[in-house]
Amino acid sequence: MSDSDCSRPSEPNSVATHTIRQLNDVFRQTFTGGTVLLTPGIQSAGGDHLSELLIRIRTFAAFSEDNDPNHEHDFGGLEWRGEKVFWKIDYYDQDLQYHSPDPADASITTRVLTIMLAREY
Repeated sequence: MSDSDCSRPSEPNSVATHTIRQLNDVFRQTFTGGTVLLTPGIQSAGGDHLSELLIRIRTFAAFSEDNDPNHEHDFGGLEWRGEKVFWKIDYYDQDLQYHSPDPADASITTRVLTIMLAREY
């Protein structure tokens, strides 16, 4: 499937973009309604350090044109324990094989939140 086959809203104030943003915010804030993946560098922190990071991602609000050009709240970065951390939400079909044909439709989209150290990218 090419990127042109993916239904991606282009207008920041469109109904689809607003819906995607809401779905992404709920998923990121609750970690329910999708899958959360932690890279080995994140997993190695463990315990209280990891809990602190997850809270910071759940409460992340520093969205800007630089990190959120599509206004979908699907990416962020922050400093944590002296390292840059990125998180990203991707949209897949229910079988996790292809991009979702419509990320605004929760019934056909599986959200995957990946949390990684920038050096693991």
